[in-house]
Amino acid sequence: MIERKQPMTRKLVEEIRKAAIENRSDVWKTVAKGLSRPRRKGHEVNLFKIEKFAKPKETIVVPGKVLGVGKINKPVIVAAMKFSDKAKESVEKAGGRCLSIKELVEENPKGDKVRMMR
Repeated sequence: MIERKQPMTRKLVEEIRKAAIENRSDVWKTVAKGLSRPRRKGHEVNLFKIEKFAKPKETIVVPGKVLGVGKINKPVIVAAMKFSDKAKESVEKAGGRCLSIKELVEENPKGDKVRMMR
């Protein structure tokens, strides 16, 4: 039997919306909206885009998957639903961190200095 991950995503969206309301955080509201999109219209961000637009030590949220196309040379914190193996390895090699979105919401419930990238 195929295990569906939709209930997990729905639960995560509910938790993020709750954090957005409790902390009056627009970034979490926007992330929840991005996660609510259909899978076929999901967000995929390549490393070269993160390298181009993110500042060193910045926190980036991707409501989808981070792919390993390109190089990254600055330490950034990246939170996403999924990471390709190459993307995770490259971010960590550059001195950054890879987190799940849930972990980032727990660490930073107000969403201070967090930027969403899609």
